[in-house]
Amino acid sequence: MSQISISVPDPEIMGSGHVACPGCGATLAMRIALKVLGPKTVVVIPACCWSVIDGPTPNSVLGVPVIHTAFETAAITATGVKAGLRARGETDVQVMAWAGDGGTFDIGFQALSGAAERNEDIIYVCYDNEAYMNTGIQRSSATPWGAWTTTTPVTHPKDRPKKNIVDALAAHHIPYIATASVAYPDDLVKKFTRAKSISGMRFIHILSPCPPGWKSAPEQSIGISRLAVESRVFPLYEVLDGRTYSLTFNPDPIPVNDYLHSQGRFRHLTAQDIQHIQKDVDSRWSRLQERITSSL
Repeated sequence: MSQISISVPDPEIMGSGHVACPGCGATLAMRIALKVLGPKTVVVIPACCWSVIDGPTPNSVLGVPVIHTAFETAAITATGVKAGLRARGETDVQVMAWAGDGGTFDIGFQALSGAAERNEDIIYVCYDNEAYMNTGIQRSSATPWGAWTTTTPVTHPKDRPKKNIVDALAAHHIPYIATASVAYPDDLVKKFTRAKSISGMRFIHILSPCPPGWKSAPEQSIGISRLAVESRVFPLYEVLDGRTYSLTFNPDPIPVNDYLHSQGRFRHLTAQDIQHIQKDVDSRWSRLQERITSSL
């Protein structure tokens, strides 16, 4: 296993007292994001796990202004907040929409696409736990092929591939897109630092383990996140202006079996199913390599 140098900023913006489940990847991701963005940040949160994690009204653990909004409106609300700040002459405040995969891949995609097409000056973060976890672990379009959820039980697991949200946003030619993982905090810090330095629409896609939804042990969340990257299930890369692709970490690949066996949501898979997933992961990695090569 490779060693990494941690360079997470020291100041804590997020406070204690959140009500996340043990092992929640989205909580650690938020803590790191705010360390980078700093106190001059406004966070917009649609209906999602973080609507609860933040604490009951009027309390908040984030240490910055927070606006809770409807499920489908994270991107457009963040757009409005940024416009209001600009009208007041406050140009040094970052506005970050922070949404789950349900509010990004599905319910909020229309507003997200509109904000991307207009190149709104916001940071949009999707913490992706691959299902509607806050409402009972229902399937989303971010749920992987073959996964168990309450609406795709083991007798009828999800039979469609996960939506490629990065390619969907890249088609809008926005200035900056990145994938990130809480298992690689230095990479996560670098990507938020870069996003902070860029104007226009920025989109960061973070794989976020959910122990209840993934049927995994809370203490294994970081390890599982690392397995996702090392198996190439979740590559770490950046896209500039929708055209230039580059890897930020190139792992020595391990079999997808190692990643799948770490979670109960894949326990029902057969050897043939796992072979199908491995073939798909290899194919997607090859396509990513082709885009990186064409960018050189």
